[in-house]
Amino acid sequence: MENTGFHHIPVLFEEVMEWMDPRPDGVYADGTLGGGGHSEGILHLSGGTASLYGIDRDEEAIAAASARLKDYPGFRAIHGNFHDARELLTAAGAPPLTGALLDLGVSSHQLDVGERGFSYHEDAPLDMRMDRSSGITAAEYLAQVSEGEFRRILTDYGEEKWAARIAQIFVERRAQKPILTTGDLVAVVDAAIPKAVRRKDDGHPARRTFQAVRIAVNDELAPLEKALEDFVSLLAPGGRLLVITFHSLEDRITKNTFRRLQNPCTCPPKMPVCVCGKKPLGKALAGGAVKPSKTETDDNARARSAKLRVFERR
Repeated sequence: MENTGFHHIPVLFEEVMEWMDPRPDGVYADGTLGGGGHSEGILHLSGGTASLYGIDRDEEAIAAASARLKDYPGFRAIHGNFHDARELLTAAGAPPLTGALLDLGVSSHQLDVGERGFSYHEDAPLDMRMDRSSGITAAEYLAQVSEGEFRRILTDYGEEKWAARIAQIFVERRAQKPILTTGDLVAVVDAAIPKAVRRKDDGHPARRTFQAVRIAVNDELAPLEKALEDFVSLLAPGGRLLVITFHSLEDRITKNTFRRLQNPCTCPPKMPVCVCGKKPLGKALAGGAVKPSKTETDDNARARSAKLRVFERR
């Protein structure tokens, strides 16, 4: 594989291949292409005969995956957001899908390249945009967000117990000087959370704050439910949608959406016969969420919070 400078460790790789069960001449979509690791597995296991449409909002990912998968004639890269998959795949002329994958995590490359502003481990400009060709940066977002809204996203998106205190310190620090770098934001968290609490934290104390800001900047959650519905509608009968989540909010949206698509009836529970006319679109498989093996989590700490859910179109 040619070295493009972009790397990503595919999480739950074996489990994805097992549940996707790639077949010759299948048609697949990877809505979060990243470095192309999952896509390469699907194309390889299909015998190289499958078609795969890889969507990503990160132009660096598009370039890297295109180089990695250049020997597969059925691969086509699409620059865009998987929230717009219906429009993007229709424009690309894609037929009904045999399978689709969404890996909702941040790529290893985005975390490890300091200048992207996703990492709390090194000081860099606060960017955090998945697509650096559009939208506002994290620094621009933080310059205008109110204390109340910042507290809300820390609570809702980061599940941060110290949200109120962090938001208070954040506004006080911002009044003195702009919050422009990852180091500035880490310093806010350090000032807000007592040392004794930070020492007992199982991970970096700023990780929840960074997660919350990243989700807000990239508008990751609000369109997710509709995107899942769109992907299911794009599946051929028997086609499968696989979704990898990394925190409880994404997982809850995915689980509840799959549950509703499996049982969309809105009739009162005591109604003897369904009259709403809403039919199940398919069923959730795997008996709930599939989690990574201990071997994988030992080798890749970023896989620890990953969960895989599978939905099959009827």
